[in-house]
Amino acid sequence: MSGAQVQTGLSKLKKKHFRVKHQKVKLFRANEPILSVFMWGVNHTINELSHVTIPVMLLPDDFRAFSKLKVDNHLFNKENMPSHFKVKEYCPLVFRNLRERFSIDDQEYKESMTRSQPNSIDSPGKSGARFYQSYDRLFILKTLTSEEVERMHSFLKHYHPYIVERHGKTLLPQYLGMYRLTVDGVEHYLVAMRNVFSNHLTVHRKFDLKGSTVDREASEKEKEKDLPTLKDNDFVKEGLKIHIGDVAKEKLLETLTADVEFLSKLHLMDYSLLLGIHDVARGEIETKERLEREDEENDENEEDDDSGSGLENKGSGDSKTTPPDSPGQMLLHYTGIIPDIDIYAVPSCEV
Repeated sequence: MSGAQVQTGLSKLKKKHFRVKHQKVKLFRANEPILSVFMWGVNHTINELSHVTIPVMLLPDDFRAFSKLKVDNHLFNKENMPSHFKVKEYCPLVFRNLRERFSIDDQEYKESMTRSQPNSIDSPGKSGARFYQSYDRLFILKTLTSEEVERMHSFLKHYHPYIVERHGKTLLPQYLGMYRLTVDGVEHYLVAMRNVFSNHLTVHRKFDLKGSTVDREASEKEKEKDLPTLKDNDFVKEGLKIHIGDVAKEKLLETLTADVEFLSKLHLMDYSLLLGIHDVARGEIETKERLEREDEENDENEEDDDSGSGLENKGSGDSKTTPPDSPGQMLLHYTGIIPDIDIYAVPSCEV
């Protein structure tokens, strides 16, 4: 190659402009600061855990361990995130092990908790705790008091060995993570659990059963709700019977007996069985009606696009918190049980 050719090549190289590509940063938009901090915290802690070697076995210190991070002068995304906050994850290795035993992938857990904000849902109990549901309805968040966090630490030492012994087969809550979030100097405590109910099959009836008849009837105020939590006496008065077949019955009672014996050994008495009933025939009608509504809406949107009005709405602030391609929406059209997702579901059988 001649000197002139080299010089020409260099001049071309000098004229070429290189654009710096900035890494896309994940935003955590939520209508409550505690939720945006929670989403940020789960994203951070799961990413950090991915670099930690999985221990062969958990040690007693792991049940007292925690990871803690303080963020000051947080200027990025300040319209969605507080400038100052703290995130503390309790027993990270223990909960990672529990998620694994419950067949929950850490990256999928992170995606469910951070892709879109968790939504507030109706509180089923008298404790005053607040409940949230992940955008895909796979997981539940419950607020705790500091005293309840202490009790959870004590319970965890017994709960984890029991889950190991049962190979994850239990009707007890599947605890997946516990966090302390400090926003504006106020401490908030949250525990994450798997949702007992299906994320795509509508629950048409709901019962909280203790096996007692003393003060076990839903109040009139509760019964006025769209989906009231009914109790033992309501179940008996309605003469309900659930037929699931001998094999499923034996499996259910074996698990229930083991769980109750475990709770009895710990002298725990305040527990109940949450039962949800999905009416298949009603569900199929609802799915058909929903599909018809969506078809009508799609036709209307196409008409708007043809008239040009669709372009005017692009910048509007009327955005949904649930992504349009979320699992929750995609599964709404499926009317059957998905074993990997609906782990608590038991199909009824013909009598």
